[in-house]
Amino acid sequence: MKKVGFLAALTGVLFGAHGVANAATYPVYSGYQGTNAAGQVVLLPTASGTVMQTNNPNVANPTRVTGTLPRVGSNATTATTTVAGRQYYQPTDFDRLADSGLYVGLSVGYSASVSGTVLSDYMDEEGGQFVPGAFQEADFATDTVIPLQLSVGASINNDLRVDFGYLRYSGIAYPSMVKSADGVGGYVDATVEGGAITANATMLNVYYNIDSYTGYLAGGMLRPYVGVGAGISLNTIADYVVYDNTFYSEMDPSVAGAGDLTGISDVYAYHNGGTSEQFAFMVEGGLTTEMDGGIKIDFFVRYTNLGRVRTSGSIIVSQTEWLGDGAGMEYPAPYDSVYHYTNWYEGGRLSMIDLGLRLRLQF
Repeated sequence: MKKVGFLAALTGVLFGAHGVANAATYPVYSGYQGTNAAGQVVLLPTASGTVMQTNNPNVANPTRVTGTLPRVGSNATTATTTVAGRQYYQPTDFDRLADSGLYVGLSVGYSASVSGTVLSDYMDEEGGQFVPGAFQEADFATDTVIPLQLSVGASINNDLRVDFGYLRYSGIAYPSMVKSADGVGGYVDATVEGGAITANATMLNVYYNIDSYTGYLAGGMLRPYVGVGAGISLNTIADYVVYDNTFYSEMDPSVAGAGDLTGISDVYAYHNGGTSEQFAFMVEGGLTTEMDGGIKIDFFVRYTNLGRVRTSGSIIVSQTEWLGDGAGMEYPAPYDSVYHYTNWYEGGRLSMIDLGLRLRLQF
């Protein structure tokens, strides 16, 4: 019995000492009371490490006291103790911008910069000067380009999300004025009608929140991120007509015989458009904020490379031929002069820098 009593006393001392040593580790929230299995009211360990129990029947029924927890890294003083060295999050602040679950997104943007030039690959071909086109570099013409994107994705964790997006560009066209070779080393102006360009890209995109490096911005209202994507773009250029009104002299009429070709004028080149399947990629950076109803807003800057835009290579040329009359004069031929060229391509690479806004509905 003495041994049992001694062991019990030793156990009580050890556990009591353990409770006192660790009491300061667990901060006490004043006003909280609970009951043990015997119905006794128990107060949690205080900052001094004491544990109080009472059987006082006059103690009021325990009530649950709620309140605001200290912010991250703060020291909060209560009526009985100071809570320090522990980190807590207020429920309204904890992961307010966290990414979780499935989402659908719709973005609209403005292409602040459209880069790319159109060239003809028959520049050095024999007779190429009689096929009006962009023999010199010419920038693509643009009206206001408003790229639209629809995406469906999911968050892998709080920092990483992946989505599959469809991106469409329009409002881009073949240049309205091009330089056509004159056959003697120079260039002349030629006008263009048609040639609208559209691009439809599907990409797999990955986005990563970088607030672990930068911290939340604007007092926790903005969360920075970066993203990359890659996929396939179907780039289409519509049919267009290039008109060159230059008169090309072939022979002096004064020495030309009757029926000899003396010149060519009014050259119309009908270019068949085409669609090409190209590798496309994008790089994006932005800031995320949140609205009510689970809607997140991404403000972004995006660089997109859509690959090459190219015609089908089929060109039909109609031109007016001038013939000598044998008396030093010339006249337009009474027939149509039409030529068909195949595998003579025109096109160029296309890329843009977009400023945009994306709405994401988080499920």
